[in-house]
Amino acid sequence: MSIIPESKTRQVQTLNELSKRKVVEHNSLITSIAKMDKTPLKMFELAVSLIDTENPPKDQTVYLSKQELFAFFNVDDSNKHSRFKEAIEKMQKQAFFKIKNAKEKGYEFESIVPIPYVKWADYHDEVTIRFSPEIMPYLINLKTNFTQHALSDIAELNSKYAIILYRWLSMNYNQYEHYSVKGGRREEQVESYRNPIITIRELRDMTDTVSEYKKFTDFERRVLKDPIKEITNHTSFNVTYEKVKKGRSIESVVFHITKNQVADDISYKLDDPVYIDGKIRQEESEKDLVYEAMKSPYTKLLMEHFLLSYIDLTDTAILSGLQKNVYPLYDELKELRGLKGVKEHLAYIRDKQDDYSKKNIAKYLKKSIEQYLPIVKRQDIDHE
Repeated sequence: MSIIPESKTRQVQTLNELSKRKVVEHNSLITSIAKMDKTPLKMFELAVSLIDTENPPKDQTVYLSKQELFAFFNVDDSNKHSRFKEAIEKMQKQAFFKIKNAKEKGYEFESIVPIPYVKWADYHDEVTIRFSPEIMPYLINLKTNFTQHALSDIAELNSKYAIILYRWLSMNYNQYEHYSVKGGRREEQVESYRNPIITIRELRDMTDTVSEYKKFTDFERRVLKDPIKEITNHTSFNVTYEKVKKGRSIESVVFHITKNQVADDISYKLDDPVYIDGKIRQEESEKDLVYEAMKSPYTKLLMEHFLLSYIDLTDTAILSGLQKNVYPLYDELKELRGLKGVKEHLAYIRDKQDDYSKKNIAKYLKKSIEQYLPIVKRQDIDHE
């Protein structure tokens, strides 16, 4: 029988507490344009989960523990403080919501920095977070037109578009559940809430991709296919979608939402010693991969070729992914072409880099070596 370390037990208990938290926001905030990447957006959702909507916090201030923060972002001891500081800086430098409200004479627009003040110290656990007064009406005293979703679902999502879509789908499904019980809507109206439709223009506005992914195939993959897969695999929703054409163009998208068992199983799993032990083993395995990656000469080579940055070295997902999926293939190339061959390959792919590959460096490196190795092997066979 394995003994679960006390620190890990505390971490799992913290995750259990986080799994009970809800995020409540006005629908105008759900449909707003989130001018931020996934980390500030997740940080905002975590902070909002601390608000009691009926008893608003004094001075718009809430208090978060670092232990909760690190558990929510699933960071280990080796890099948690640097990642925390980086997340705070990103949130305060780039994060704001662009909100559009319908008025009698037209639309009213607001740009709101949601969290202008954060305070913490290295000698205690408390983090002070102060919301801006302008964002508070979208977070408290909400009687109508609001959405509630599980914080644990947000914690599992790792792309900005998945988070944005999940919040919007929650807004619609909440209404489906409400009117299914309370009545007040025709049957086809109720069904439309779990089969919501959105135009491509509205979807581009909401995901802040009006000027990005001009080819629809790229837009569909980045903003629809991958996020929907992530939402279905990691949240309480099972989601599919259909494209609706107008002439030869895709005009809108219809989503189909059903509930799956993931969320219902979370509380049970967090109380299950076998699940806890398995979770701990998984985390320990990832730590070992990160440690091996930090020692690997390939990491140094990637740094020398400007394919990895110092910020990348703080990302456990990148390092463990490289050690598990990329470095074994570099070993194969080294056997065939020597270390010089690995360096030549890295120099070549560095020159081919674009903005997408820089944001998905582990995936880019894996795909590049997977494409290159068969060519090298065929060359050797032809030479023989």
